[in-house]
Amino acid sequence: MIPKDPVILLSYINTQLRDYYTNLAELCEDKELNLDELVNKLDMIDYAYDEKHNQFV
Repeated sequence: MIPKDPVILLSYINTQLRDYYTNLAELCEDKELNLDELVNKLDMIDYAYDEKHNQFV
C-alpha cells in the first residue's frame, strides 16, 4: 500500500527510487503501480520525474 497524500507519496517514491530502483518503470512494475497515474498525481503538486537523477523534482 502506498501513501495517498501526494506530499507523503512524493517522499515515499523518491526514497524507494533512491534506495531500491534504477528507474521509475522498474518501481511501478515491482509495486504494481500505474505509472501514468503516479506521474499525474505528483504533477498535481508540481513535481515531475527526472530520469537523470532518478527522482521527482
